[in-house]
Amino acid sequence: MALALGLIVADHRYQHLDGVHALFSVVVYPLQFAANQPSHLAREAQESLASKAELQLAKDALYRENLLLKARLQQFEALEAENARLRELLGSSLDVGERVLIAEILAVDLAPYRQQVMINKGTNVGVFIGQPVLDANAVMGQIIHANPFSATVLLITDADHAIPVEVNRNGLRSIAAGTGPSQELQLLYLPKNADIRVGDLLVTSGMDERFPPGYPVARVKQVRQDPANPFAAVIAEPNARLDRSREVLLVWSLSPDPHQRALTAGRSRMQGKP
Repeated sequence: MALALGLIVADHRYQHLDGVHALFSVVVYPLQFAANQPSHLAREAQESLASKAELQLAKDALYRENLLLKARLQQFEALEAENARLRELLGSSLDVGERVLIAEILAVDLAPYRQQVMINKGTNVGVFIGQPVLDANAVMGQIIHANPFSATVLLITDADHAIPVEVNRNGLRSIAAGTGPSQELQLLYLPKNADIRVGDLLVTSGMDERFPPGYPVARVKQVRQDPANPFAAVIAEPNARLDRSREVLLVWSLSPDPHQRALTAGRSRMQGKP
């Protein structure tokens, strides 16, 4: 005990045993390191598991947020496209100079022998049979059936549809008939020497007193001369986006024909309007 006390006093007051301490610390360090390893490994494993779980939770949260943002982005893109289409329609309505109403396409029937669409406007807003229907670019067709809240549009490419047109370049008149499955128009009864070229714009002539004159209809795509046929074979491509438009324009002429005025007046009397 006396030796131990002496060594303690000598180490504390005179630091004579510093070299011995250093030597023993070097010898004992591996033992200390080995003894500390189990707790160190356990602590690292616990931190690793906790970090992995937190990272997985953060990853799941980011994935859900990313999915939600992508869905919202799709909605924004759809709204942006819809706004662009509506701006085109409104710009077109200013150009045509008629009373117009925007309608939305509800259903499409593009069977080989039926080229029709259904819209969400009907007789309750004044839609009538024979009314011209346009999109932002050109004539699409006309109303053939009208209900109180919906109506059916016969597209200009339907085989049962024909519309009087004229060549915008020189005023040459013809009739553009639908061809059904080919989604094209065929000009009827044009002589072979007619002045018509590929690229000519066809517009409504107004000769049928249904479509006001000057509306774009189609552009000439092909002109062929068949020796066995006394008329030229002229094919035109519609300017309207028949397979892509979602909104259309219903057109009322500023000067309706007497028959339509009589129908409108009769409807107003039945509804008690002046």
